[in-house]
Amino acid sequence: MEHCIKQNNAINIYQEYFEEEEVVEESEEQPSAKTINVFRDPNEIKRTATCLSWHPDGSCRLAVAYSSLGFQNISPDMSYDSYIWDIENPNKPEMTLKPVSLLVCLEYNPKDSHILVGGSYNGQIAYWDTRKGSQPVEMSTIEHSHRDPVYKVIWLQSKTGTDTFSASTDGQVLWWDIRKMSEPTERLVLDPNKKGNLDNALGAISLEFETTMPTKFMVGTEQGLVVSCNRKAKTPAEKIVCTYSGHHGPIYALQRNPFFPKNFLTIADWTARIWSEDIKESSIMWTKYHMAYLSDGCWSPVRPSVFFTVKMDGTLDVWDFLFKQNDPTLSVKVCDEALYSLRVQDNGRFLACGSQLGTATLLEISPGLCTLQRNEKALATAMFERETKREKILEARHREMRLKERSRSEQNGRQLRSQL
Repeated sequence: MEHCIKQNNAINIYQEYFEEEEVVEESEEQPSAKTINVFRDPNEIKRTATCLSWHPDGSCRLAVAYSSLGFQNISPDMSYDSYIWDIENPNKPEMTLKPVSLLVCLEYNPKDSHILVGGSYNGQIAYWDTRKGSQPVEMSTIEHSHRDPVYKVIWLQSKTGTDTFSASTDGQVLWWDIRKMSEPTERLVLDPNKKGNLDNALGAISLEFETTMPTKFMVGTEQGLVVSCNRKAKTPAEKIVCTYSGHHGPIYALQRNPFFPKNFLTIADWTARIWSEDIKESSIMWTKYHMAYLSDGCWSPVRPSVFFTVKMDGTLDVWDFLFKQNDPTLSVKVCDEALYSLRVQDNGRFLACGSQLGTATLLEISPGLCTLQRNEKALATAMFERETKREKILEARHREMRLKERSRSEQNGRQLRSQL
């Protein structure tokens, strides 16, 4: 008996021999997404679900900001409330947030999940503590706030966990400490001429901050430009480092790739574009021009080659550029009205889309789209590098042609003058 037990212990009798094979089979399943729940604006006069934020711990709650983005559409009877939903219960919001003006954006604090910060239609910033009820704990004063709707607010990486910054179409980026909201701690005017003139400022509509690059941030503007900024520069002029242009309309979404922060995604007009920080002239990859306008998009937090976009025709597209570049891997008609916002949970498996009539739809995507594939990081790196190299060659060629053209026109000018 002892001899047999020793024999059994010499090898692992539960060892999976064909574990690897299963992974390959799993990745061959058809990509799909299924609707789990639908959360509707409980008010009679519907507002747009303009921003979604997942609870940082376990993600069983979803905060939704509701606003009306049409300037003439705000009726006196319209509710200003925004809600926190329990994703298991679509019948009634778990909690109501009561701002003084419609909320355009709303974000959970990653360090303290009881705290949320919101940016309002009237330009004010407010924060809530869910332990203290529906009313904001503190708000920014009107005279020191933005003068236009606050389209984006992001928590900064800080020791206290109380620092945040906001962007608005009034052309300003403002920094706040929620412990003292009487005025911003810092201000940047997005004047491309670097003179700090608010009349020339570009309207900010999206914002990007990557915690691994604490001094850098990027702003997407109404004019279709991405402005790269350095927060630690000495003068306001030096804070604006450079701009990237390549869109015809406002940049509704801007996000660095979580695996390759040098590459970032922009969503605007009818396309999604992927950029390399090193190339200012042009994006390195882009989707085809769609018939419907794109309104939001983001990277998958678990797969470096996957990103998501939502469109005005109610469609969610899932792109995997290693699989195919010209068409989405999966296209899902989520609802019949326009989709305006999108947020993916940290595990990459669940995502929520917000619509024009205030409906937030929770979807679960198939395992293949949220499981890191074999060699995916290496393949994505190779693809980004190849496309960046190609664009650099084209850029050099264009520069050469422009120089030749200039020298030719100067030569012609000299000949003309000598003849005269």
